[in-house]
Amino acid sequence: MSFGAGTFGGRGPLFGAWGTTDAREARHLVDICLENGVTMFDTADVYSDGASEEVLGQAIKGRRDEVILSTKSGLPMGEGPNDAGSARLRLIRACEDALRRLGTEYIDLFQLHAFDAGTPIEEVLSTLDGLVQAGKVRYLGVSNFAGWQLMKSLAIAERRNHQRYVVHQVYYSLLGRDYEWDLMPLGIDQGVGAVVWSPLGWGRLTGQVRRGKPLPAQSRLHRTADYGPPVRDEDLFRVVDVLDEIAQETGKAIPQIALNWLLQRPTVSSVVIGARNEAQLRQNLGAVGWTLTPAQMARLDAASTRTAPYPHFPYHRQEGFARLNPPVVRSADRPAA
Repeated sequence: MSFGAGTFGGRGPLFGAWGTTDAREARHLVDICLENGVTMFDTADVYSDGASEEVLGQAIKGRRDEVILSTKSGLPMGEGPNDAGSARLRLIRACEDALRRLGTEYIDLFQLHAFDAGTPIEEVLSTLDGLVQAGKVRYLGVSNFAGWQLMKSLAIAERRNHQRYVVHQVYYSLLGRDYEWDLMPLGIDQGVGAVVWSPLGWGRLTGQVRRGKPLPAQSRLHRTADYGPPVRDEDLFRVVDVLDEIAQETGKAIPQIALNWLLQRPTVSSVVIGARNEAQLRQNLGAVGWTLTPAQMARLDAASTRTAPYPHFPYHRQEGFARLNPPVVRSADRPAA
């Protein structure tokens, strides 16, 4: 598991609703993470306009070698022509700003937050390769890329002998399994690990959203639902019903079951959990140390499955197509990447 620092800083309508954790509170949460074996901490320059990176930097001060720092850049940070995207000037400046805010000499994992169609991929990869060669970045990743965008980038990196992307930070949950159709097979084929964001379906799988009941007054969905992935109520409640059943069988909380399901999925290298306080963090940490049974996994699979998008849906159940495209193996049945 990784810890997402989106709740640190708390500026603006979106991130202010996520949380307003200051440096003292953040250090306490980092303490708990490290005590429980969570060493990777993920943030981005756009989170609270850089405040998340600043607070995280203060929280890990004096123990830099104990943590893996992950940050992202590429989304707009202003209105200027060099305040967004992945052009050379933007990436170099973003890396330098992140190093300053985090209070470190290097970033373990530097990711592009989105694909920039206005900048040649060759320029992007050359710039990122230079940051690695300079010792400012250790490894590279992307987030929210389409399959062709990631595959083309990997092919160019191989052809030009540049550092390749080893991580794809993706949205994946029981309420959003689109990742499985193209990006998961790509990850298996190319050895790109998934770092999962919003594993609880944008806060919908916390156990507080139930069939026939109003949205709890304290839910952040009142203010943030429109920012996240859309989910139909009927799909949500079908999954929650099964989660409720398995919660009674296992004695585990709904979020723990949803996270445990993800941790068993192919290509998932890490699941990013967020927490505004110690209680939320400790509950999420309870998703490890035990395993859903194959039968429970199958019930969750059935409740969360959706009609496959084109070009998958006409053929994916046909015998001949199945021979050409065997099902993805479970992560437990194959060696870790």
